[in-house]
Amino acid sequence: MRGLVRFARARGIPMFLLGRGSDLVVSDRGFRGLVIHVRAEETRTDGTGYFAGAGVQMARAATETQRAGLTGLEFGLAIPGTVGGAVWANAGAHGSDMASVIESVDVLLADGSEARLPVADLGFAYRDSRFKHASSPAPVIPGNATPGPGEVIVAATFRLEPASPEQIRERLDEIRRWRQAHQPLGLPSAGSVFRNPEAGPSAGALIDAAGLKGHRIGGATVSEKHANFIVAERGASATDVRRLADEVRATIRATVGVDLQFEVEFVGDWAGWPWPVTPGGSADA
Repeated sequence: MRGLVRFARARGIPMFLLGRGSDLVVSDRGFRGLVIHVRAEETRTDGTGYFAGAGVQMARAATETQRAGLTGLEFGLAIPGTVGGAVWANAGAHGSDMASVIESVDVLLADGSEARLPVADLGFAYRDSRFKHASSPAPVIPGNATPGPGEVIVAATFRLEPASPEQIRERLDEIRRWRQAHQPLGLPSAGSVFRNPEAGPSAGALIDAAGLKGHRIGGATVSEKHANFIVAERGASATDVRRLADEVRATIRATVGVDLQFEVEFVGDWAGWPWPVTPGGSADA
């Protein structure tokens, strides 16, 4: 990964770092640049510390630390992405988030050097971190949302607490049962579409109350099981998903005055969005 990042930067090639693809909607027009699949999967435990490469799946981190008798990362079982993406977004679930358990993050800086940043320097906020705002030295290419990250997350060190592996396993089982009961697992989706508002009902509750469960555009549908998920049928396009998400957002703004913010990221060439629609209803892309 380091070599590819340096290669792209040296040549001014836009790049995008891809983990497991969760929380992403990639434009039907694609991404104009180099997509780097992050596969850094080294892990190790040292006392109450747990080190994980950026490509380690969060669910794996949750189960590995359980076996080691370390508690704090159970919520990772509900995060479908990797450590790198979870740090970038300060991902969270079930009453916890990355900011609560991170000790430091190893990064590749824009000048090519590497550094270990303590949690106090990471700018964590609700579903936010410094990495969402770090600029890139690469030139902006029309049609892409970003030329590439200025700081690349390489690995993270977590500071956890000792606990009984059996008790941790019970907590993991609770999270599994909750997800199976409340989320449309097994159906294609990008995860939670919107962030929860700072106050008041959750995004899913607002969408449900607006009667939007089951609402669809093309092959994209607001989930009947959890209203903050948009599920995609076979043949659905990224355009369908984004049009539906925009319509849901506009409806909530108009009916209850809440401006929902996207939790999913729309990646790639979205230039000129919203694109015109042909008389038959499809996007003129």
